[in-house]
Amino acid sequence: MNKIILFSLFSIFSLTISNAQTISDDFEGNGNILTWFADNCGMDTNFVNPYQSGMNLSSKVMKYSDNGSPYGNVRFDINPNFNLSSNNIFSLKIYVPSAGLTGNQNNQISLKLQNNTLAEPWTTQCEIIKPIVLNQWQTVTFNFETDAYINLNSSSPAPNSRLDFNRVLLQINGENNTNLVTAYIDDFLYENVNQFSNLVWSDEFSANGAINSLNWHHQTQLIAGSSWANGEIQHYTNRQVNSFVSNGFLNIVAKKETFTDQGQTKQYTSARLNSKFAFKYGRVEVRAKLPAGAGTFPAIWMLGKNIIEPGGYWSTTNGTVNWPTCGEMDIMEHWGTNQNFVQSATHTPSSFGNTVNLGGQIISTVSSDFHIYALEWNAQKLVFSVDNMVQFVYNPTVKNASTWPFDAPQYILLNAAILPSITNNFTQSTMEIDYVRVYQQSPLVIENQMKSSVFQIYPNPTNDKIIIQFTDKQQNAKLKISSVLGQELKYLEFNQQKNPIDISDFLKGIYLFEIQTGNNFETFKIIKN
Repeated sequence: MNKIILFSLFSIFSLTISNAQTISDDFEGNGNILTWFADNCGMDTNFVNPYQSGMNLSSKVMKYSDNGSPYGNVRFDINPNFNLSSNNIFSLKIYVPSAGLTGNQNNQISLKLQNNTLAEPWTTQCEIIKPIVLNQWQTVTFNFETDAYINLNSSSPAPNSRLDFNRVLLQINGENNTNLVTAYIDDFLYENVNQFSNLVWSDEFSANGAINSLNWHHQTQLIAGSSWANGEIQHYTNRQVNSFVSNGFLNIVAKKETFTDQGQTKQYTSARLNSKFAFKYGRVEVRAKLPAGAGTFPAIWMLGKNIIEPGGYWSTTNGTVNWPTCGEMDIMEHWGTNQNFVQSATHTPSSFGNTVNLGGQIISTVSSDFHIYALEWNAQKLVFSVDNMVQFVYNPTVKNASTWPFDAPQYILLNAAILPSITNNFTQSTMEIDYVRVYQQSPLVIENQMKSSVFQIYPNPTNDKIIIQFTDKQQNAKLKISSVLGQELKYLEFNQQKNPIDISDFLKGIYLFEIQTGNNFETFKIIKN
């Protein structure tokens, strides 16, 4: 693999989204698209729906007015870029009245994806064109994996393999004409649903004090007789001064102190945790704020549970091979000597130690703000990201024991090491972790009597509000919200097509939403951030 280095580009004019965050706008205040912009056409994002009937009873819509400009369109930007490899479907509702329509253009809508960092964003755009029927509401979908698409630059790759798109542009009845068209648009939706949608294991660090021993093992035994790997100079301990939970956060504290253990005296201490959960394939998310200072070396990473390593949780019962035969996936590595840089990497028998398989990016706030460090792992590739910005993809052409030991269960490690480059005035620094979550590929919906849902429920995860929207028409429904232990927390009845549910007063965690329509039931797992 070649080294891949990506640098983050942020714009105050773009919509910032988090992983698995739905991008939507119902034009009634429930969406998260705040950057709509009209190019050479009229636009009103708070227009009274003039055709409330059938599949769209919404009170407000977007009005799109092309008054004859050859290149009229509306658009919005996002940050970070779309990842179309797994999430590639956009949808919206549209109504185009025949009254006021001029010319003989095809009745159609185009959705174009562009790169807004280019001086001429259209030069590398990808477009899907769909026909529309006049004088009726209809839902139009754009699938950038299966639909016919047009690359303006014929040498551009397929859209589902690109990571450079960060602008959505809508255009009705084509371009390079001076014909008039008025349209009404509603319920724009991009469901950024990860292929790994079922939360199978997590620690939300909600109980103050010692770490949860059901989830974590303190690895304290020196692995190289008198030291650790990488030239680390600390002792890892199981003491609460080095690892504890406070106010919803795991704290791993690297400290300057004289400490003797296993016959060795060292001048620094910290903690190294092994998860007591191992798995094959899925998505790992860790929301963390990193320690700072030259000589600090925090990591969020994974090892095969078949590793032979002294003191490791899995070694006694499962250890059969040495490193790097077990495989190592570094979700996040950070060196205080390069404060604003974070890296992901893999170590395999084909390349380890000073591995060539790595990628990273510059983020100036790694030690002042929380960021989501993630890995998506399937049978074909590893995708490493920070805040959903992909920074490294490992996908060797030849997959064998030398290049791909990632076909067996692995476990998670969290640690904050100290290197010999530590400064003399260092006293302590902390890696704070908000949560650790593991998702796997399994249906989110727990089906009972219904085989397919008649509604959408989004966004998930959420911060304060869930939208339950019926796909066809309003229905009478009942909602029971429970904790994962079965305690009923809220009960509601509603009969609107679109129903916002406020859960801003809930603590962060996992909740069960049981929705009843008639004699049919569906249960959803919802994550409250």
